[in-house]
Amino acid sequence: MSRHFPPPAPEATAVPAILIDAAWCWREARDSGRSVQPCLSPTLDPHDCTMLAPVLDSLCLFYEAALGRPMKVGVALSLSDDELRLLGLVDGSEPHQCLTCPKGLGATFDGALCSTRIMLELTIGPPLARTQQ
Repeated sequence: MSRHFPPPAPEATAVPAILIDAAWCWREARDSGRSVQPCLSPTLDPHDCTMLAPVLDSLCLFYEAALGRPMKVGVALSLSDDELRLLGLVDGSEPHQCLTCPKGLGATFDGALCSTRIMLELTIGPPLARTQQ
């Protein structure tokens, strides 16, 4: 079905909310041994961005590899340090050099970050950094 009207302008909180919802869902799916992308789709559907499932799956997978340990997610309204860092990495306020990982893995994670930024802009709107100014 095609859309005949432009999507609403994103709120400043839309991208962080999507990323955190996706991170929580991703962590739950990985911990329970389920396929991640089918689990992410219903989480992303209310935001009208189910097409981001493979992008966010890759981002979380490479982020966890760059961390060298499982990504920790928060509980209720409290965000973990890993989530706060991920938001900063995506919006560009946190340099990706904050992660100490092998050069090849760092380059791969950087590619996942760039892809995520591009897809977020194409799907949701302007980059997060611009919406927060």
